[in-house]
Amino acid sequence: MTPAPAPPAVATLPCVLDVEASGFGRASYPIEVGYVLPDGRARCTLIRPAAGWTHWDERAAGVHGIARETLERCGRPAAEVAAMLNVDLAGRTVYCDGWAHDYAWLGALFEEAGVPPSFRLETVARLLDEATLARLGDTRRGVVGELGLQRHRASSDARALQLALGRLGAVPAD
Repeated sequence: MTPAPAPPAVATLPCVLDVEASGFGRASYPIEVGYVLPDGRARCTLIRPAAGWTHWDERAAGVHGIARETLERCGRPAAEVAAMLNVDLAGRTVYCDGWAHDYAWLGALFEEAGVPPSFRLETVARLLDEATLARLGDTRRGVVGELGLQRHRASSDARALQLALGRLGAVPAD
């Protein structure tokens, strides 16, 4: 039996990714990655800090609410996370709203893993015109409220962004 095709509204949603990090500066590194595929399936994982990843900013921890001890205990090694991303996101253009930071943090992850990414990271600004992009923040806050999201975590943030983009009519090129 062939599965039923996804409804058009779902089929046109962009693949969206979000990264939480140890801080905001050059020495920061990824601690959690979450993404939502166009069909709505989501995945999220904590990342165990590599030996050289020592920077920790308590202000960032106050935002994401993840303790370094939790990462040490429950996080996956960088190579495992990079492999998971490469399988799930292979060949896709993946969108994010903090491209400069997310690109650097994913770069650190893949460098630590010793493999290149199999997907392309792109800014959501490529999906929206300037006037619509200006409405993205309010639209996302509305989605967060409707979903009742309490925590600032990668997969929740990715889902809220994806749904906001869908409401604004953002259609990915691929």
